[in-house]
Parts: sequence; C-alpha cells; structure tokens
Amino acid sequence: MATDYDAPRKTDEELAEDSLEELKAQRAEKASSPVDVDEAELAESIELPGADLSGENLSVEVVPKQTDEFTCMSCFLVHHQSQLDHEGKSGPVCKECA
Repeated sequence: MATDYDAPRKTDEELAEDSLEELKAQRAEKASSPVDVDEAELAESIELPGADLSGENLSVEVVPKQTDEFTCMSCFLVHHQSQLDHEGKSGPVCKECA
C-alpha cells in the first residue's frame, strides 16, 4: 500500500473520533465499488505474441555510419567521435562502456 507522506497527519483526538464501525463501513464501501472495465477496449489494447503483422508497413530511414562516428566494440552501438573513450585491443570503446 502506498503512503502519502505529504498528507496532513491526524492528531490523537482525530484518531479517537474514528470509531471501529466507521472504519469498517469505509472499508466495505471501498471493497464494494465495482471497477468499470470495458472488456472490448481492453481486448483491443492487448497485443498477443506472434501476432500476424504481415499487413503492416513499416518505414524507417536507415542512415549509413558517418565519417565522424564509430561502432563501440563493447555495446555495438554507433556513437559520435566525442563519445570515444579509448581504442582497445578489439577496437574502439565508448565512454559509457569504459
């Protein structure tokens, strides 16, 4: 259960005012409130693994590696030369992997 630390705290007098019956009534009220869930909307938002995506058209522009970029031999990502930390035995390594 989450705790709201910014909420004002109750004094001892306020705590004494809350009777056991009131607390039980509040708990029963919270438990009996139905959750409104539209099952059709929920079913449409779920993607199943292995779903057929053959009708989808994806368009991504692939840009070749530029002259001022390198491929890190640790994470295999393309970085700008400013991210180069050192040249290792296997090749360049970025600052994040160093």
